[in-house]
Parts: sequence; structure tokens; C-alpha cells
Amino acid sequence: MRKTIKLAVVAALALGATSAFATNGDVMIGQGAKSRAMGGVGIAKAFGAESALVNPANISSTKDMEATVAVTVFMPKVSFNSDFATTPGSYADSASNLSVIPELYYSARLSDRLVTGIAIAGTAGMGVDYDSDGSATGSKSGTFRMKTNLSLLKVAVPVSYSVGGFTMGLAGVLQYGTLKLSHQAKDALGNPFFRDNGASSDIGYGLEVGATYSTGGLTLGAVYKSKIGMNYKNTISASIGDFGQSNNITSGDNLDQPEERGVGVSYNMGANTISADYKNIAWADAAGYGDFGWNNQDVYALGYEYTADAWALRLGYNYAKSPITEQAYTADGSGSVKNFFNLAGFPGVVETHYSLGGAYNISKDFSLDGALIYAPETTNTYDVSAVGRKPAGTYSATVKHSQTGVTIAGTYKF
Repeated sequence: MRKTIKLAVVAALALGATSAFATNGDVMIGQGAKSRAMGGVGIAKAFGAESALVNPANISSTKDMEATVAVTVFMPKVSFNSDFATTPGSYADSASNLSVIPELYYSARLSDRLVTGIAIAGTAGMGVDYDSDGSATGSKSGTFRMKTNLSLLKVAVPVSYSVGGFTMGLAGVLQYGTLKLSHQAKDALGNPFFRDNGASSDIGYGLEVGATYSTGGLTLGAVYKSKIGMNYKNTISASIGDFGQSNNITSGDNLDQPEERGVGVSYNMGANTISADYKNIAWADAAGYGDFGWNNQDVYALGYEYTADAWALRLGYNYAKSPITEQAYTADGSGSVKNFFNLAGFPGVVETHYSLGGAYNISKDFSLDGALIYAPETTNTYDVSAVGRKPAGTYSATVKHSQTGVTIAGTYKF
């Protein structure tokens, strides 16, 4: 166990100061190049070792042993403006526009029925950087010089067991998370200062359970991922205190990664495979996210794969309505502060995603996979009046957010 924790810390350090602008809230679409190229499906579609953190039952497709190393480069484009701007109408572009997320997967067949492995991968996160938008006394675009960075990494040990066409999978999960949060603020006397909470980290534990049933070319799948409790000391609580909301936003420094439940279906017709997944991410039931008004999110994914002897083509589509909705104006200011933090600091608002990718088998043992994901720009405008103690509708904030992501992976089969 001690070695596993060390591996988690090493992999987390590989994330550095990057933030994964993930696509469903703060959860990345799929894991690995194969899943992402097909819109994030994988509950009923097997990808060998790469299935460990999508549905652990699907590592059962491992023939002997295999290892995959993947790197994802996320390139979000985020712009923000609020009526607190010292230069009216100006937008600030987030400097957090390039993130690198590593993934490592290994699986081995122990018997005709039993497969196990290990996975170490960045799975979720988000962040913005408006630190250069002005001075300590004001920001040109009304960002309050917001700077956030949430990075999550999981270490999992999956096991699958098959009987006939039925397979069960189980994975114990260790999650390592870091959160940075800083912004412009005022003290009790109204004097401006810059709140820099620094970086806080935590380790949480969870369980992921999956199952599949295959008959002919049809596979049905289901998966459950438990909530993982996380606490980032002296970050969120300090910031909401600066905005006078310690009594109204009561989760403190808790920011749990939410529970997920999903089902999937995949049908293979020779060289052609069509897969579809549905999952629900329970943001509203997770401390932190629920307190900031995030709703439970329904995620729909559809993927297609065509395979030939030496190559494969993959296409995908993913849709999930943003879990963030505008909070109503309240005289105590809580609704406006939630709106401001959601849009300025944690804008997980993109909804529609398109993906394209493929594979090339360099030899019978080694293959390369790639995926490209694009999320068109979404624009959200919310009321933030009570942040400045103004009547409802006086001040508003707007965020514009689009994404491009590229994943490259290499798989070696022993």
C-alpha cells in the first residue's frame, strides 16, 4: 500500500500546476484515447487495460498482459467579464489555457476467468488564471483577479471475474487532489488586498463496481462509482469568508468528488461497433458542489468504431447539460456570490462535445491511438449584484468557454 501511495504522489507531481478543464462538469470525458475518441463511452465497450477507471469489468478483454501510456493535452479558451470592471465591456482571457494530464494503465490475465491490473491517471479538474487582470485595487474586466486550480488523480487496482458471458469488476480507488484558490478581496475596514490561499491537498478513498453481460455481438454494462470525500484546508472557507458568506455556504473546505451511476450498450457487427452510454453525476449530493448550487448531471455518449487489420477509425458525441445554473438573487448575497464563483472560478459549463480518433497497429504487439475532442463555445450570464451590495439586476457577469483536447496513447501487449 505504501508503494501505491508513493506512485500516486509521483504521478500527481507529474500533473504539476496544470488543471484539467474536463468536459462533464469537472470530470474528463472517458479515460484513454480509445474511449475519448468515441465520445467517452466505455461502460459496455471494452478497451482492455484502459477500461480500469471507466468500467473495471471491461479489463476482462485483456488477452495476456498489456500496458498503456497516454498523455492528454487540454486547451480551453475561457473569457470573463463582469460589471465590476474598471474598463467597462472588456473581457479577460484566462491564462490557464494549456493542461497536460498523464495516464498509465496495466492489466494482466491471471486465469481463464480472472484479470487484474493497476491504473494511475488524471481524471478530473478545472482552473482559471486572471491574476494579471489589474492591480490589487481593481481588475480591468471585473474578474477580481480570480485564480483557481483543481487537479484530481486516481490510483486504482481493478479486478474482473468472468463466468460465461457475465463479468463482474471491482476497483479500489485512492484519489489525490490539490486545490489552489486566490483572488482580490477587501478586509473588514474595506482595504483591498490579494487573498492567496496557496495549495492544499488531500487523499480520499472510493470504490468502483461494474458488470457486463455479452451474448453474440451485444454487450450490456453497468457501473457505480462511490463518492469520495475531499477536504482542502484553508481554501474555500477563507475565500467565502472574504465575501461575507461563512454563515450561508456551510460546506467549509469540503469539495467531494461525486457519486456516478451509469449503464451502457454496445453492438458489434463485424468491423463495425456502435456504443452508447448514459450516466448520472450526483453533483447536488456532493459537499461543496451542492452548496454552490450544482445540479445532478445526465451525461449521454454515443460512439462508433470501424476496425481493419492494421488500423481503426473512431467517432463520438457527448452531451451533458451544464450542472451550473443561475442562483436567485438574495438579500444576504449568497446567490450572487455563488454565481460569481461558479462563473469566474469554476466554469464547468460546456455541454456539447464532438470527438474523432483512430488507431494504427505498428506491430502485433504495439499500437498507437489518438483522439481529438472539441467543445463549441458556450456563453453564460448570471446576476452578481449582491456581491457589490446592489439591487437585483444591476450587476452581471459573463463567461465564454470552449475546449479542444488531444490524447495520444501507446499500448504494448506482452
